[in-house]
Amino acid sequence: MRKLPIITYPDERLKIPSLEVVDFGKDLESFVEDLTYTMKTSPGCVGIASPQVGVHKRIILVDTSNSKHKENKVSHGFMVLINPRIVQREGELVVREGCLSVPDYTGNVKRYYWIRVQALDVKGNPVEFETEGFEAVVIQHEIDHLEGKVFLERLVSPRDLFRRKVYK
Repeated sequence: MRKLPIITYPDERLKIPSLEVVDFGKDLESFVEDLTYTMKTSPGCVGIASPQVGVHKRIILVDTSNSKHKENKVSHGFMVLINPRIVQREGELVVREGCLSVPDYTGNVKRYYWIRVQALDVKGNPVEFETEGFEAVVIQHEIDHLEGKVFLERLVSPRDLFRRKVYK
């Protein structure tokens, strides 16, 4: 396993929409291992999307199980979601988001409170689940990366951008 370099804003590669994964096998598994290592060795990280390391495939990882975020009412633990889609959504909340690709800032973003997600696992098996609160926010944030968007494009207002505290 190796730690992959994170692409940071305003790098144009963050704006490229990702392609669906069609090949499931050793290469995908190896990449997911490297992406997992990158996520788990990045302080404060609860999610990562493959475009953040320059791979424009629809792959996200999410793990809010150790988060102390006040909206963290549900956690499915560590998830690898391939070709994820939000198929239902309800409610709204405003939450402060940060991002490995925007290391110096956080910002208030409006997201859906509850979502139903369909995806594939790393073997290509279908996965479907519901989630809410912080985990739902993280999934929406990571799916935005797959669409070529960063949270800065979703700020509630320009006044809702803040200098990030330093993680140790």
